[in-house]
Amino acid sequence: MSKERLDKIIASSGLMTRSEVKTLIKKGLVKVNNSTVKDASLKCDCETDDIIVDGKTLRKGKYIYIMLNKPKGVVSATNDNKDLTVVDILPDSLKRKNLFPAGRLDKDTTGFCLITDDGDFAHDILAPAHHVSKTYIAELDRDIDFEKGRQAFKKGVVLADGTVLLSADLVKIENNDIPTYKVVINEGKYHQVKRMFASLGSTVIELKRIKIGELLLDEKLKAGEARLLTQEELSKITQRPHNMV
Repeated sequence: MSKERLDKIIASSGLMTRSEVKTLIKKGLVKVNNSTVKDASLKCDCETDDIIVDGKTLRKGKYIYIMLNKPKGVVSATNDNKDLTVVDILPDSLKRKNLFPAGRLDKDTTGFCLITDDGDFAHDILAPAHHVSKTYIAELDRDIDFEKGRQAFKKGVVLADGTVLLSADLVKIENNDIPTYKVVINEGKYHQVKRMFASLGSTVIELKRIKIGELLLDEKLKAGEARLLTQEELSKITQRPHNMV
């Protein structure tokens, strides 16, 4: 890959603006191959050079991994004849060939959408056998019997069509005017969370994915914003979940 300016490489990660990058470089908080850099125009190769920004290592390699805070009305696809896709709304600095969403979020579901061009990685985190969890916050039109629901989720919900789901965790979020629950699943069936609550007699009116594996959605990302994942963040995706609280 051809070399680019250091400030451009860092800014394209989505972690900060180009002016913020230049400020950090002036402060001596950026290292390339373990050497502090003071020149923002230094040419680097993001695939071979080790770039550390304020203690965080930028992801490098031939593949790209992007965290998008998906807004409503956008479809989880690479192209669509009617609607904008998660790939369409990426900033130009992050766009490249062969990007696709690793897993689908419904058109009206918001939150953490992982976009990559690494097919093997996507397969690994989507395969039920690998138990990479996905955590959601669901708001319901009517409340459920929590203990009954918790036991059903833990045992494995049986959907209306007879499909038996893997065990899932359910936690009630208290002090909300609207019945609100945290759900952790280990697979990705069509409309799964919505169908799970439907089996208990409730309709999901708002749904947001907040975590994949042990990596939380960056709360600084506004709806529609995206950035690259660091190496440390990427490793959290394949971590097993801790007990829910």
